[in-house]
Amino acid sequence: MDTLSYKTISANKETANKKWLLVDAEGQTLGRLASKVAFLIRGKHKPNFTPHADCGDNVIVINAEKITLTGNKWDDKTYIRHTGYPGGQRSLKAKELMAKRPGRMVEKAVKGMLPKNKLGSALYRNLKVVVGSEHKYEAQKPEKIDLDKILNKQ
Repeated sequence: MDTLSYKTISANKETANKKWLLVDAEGQTLGRLASKVAFLIRGKHKPNFTPHADCGDNVIVINAEKITLTGNKWDDKTYIRHTGYPGGQRSLKAKELMAKRPGRMVEKAVKGMLPKNKLGSALYRNLKVVVGSEHKYEAQKPEKIDLDKILNKQ
């Protein structure tokens, strides 16, 4: 019998065609930026997306200190952590966290949108957040991507 054979190709770490992408966060809303960056890191924009493999791209986010929040989130949004000791719960407002560590807000937002397992931990390592417009990843020749034009059809 002469039939066509269509094999489903499943991407893995070796066959994933990983690129370096550069995203400018200036003027972007935090949650919308984070969901699009997580989409790129996960690899959902590629035709060979495989849910159980790291087939996404490496993403560099520059100008992390220039993000925006809507409404009163600068005063109302709190970031809670625990030291591990009794009574060790600590919290920071978004404005305080931005003054202390500007890139941390983007990191936490993207990490919250990745899977909560070993794959999510591996994918999180593909994110590089930089304060300012100068970064140390020029050797990787990152491709600048405009999130407003490319990923609007999510």
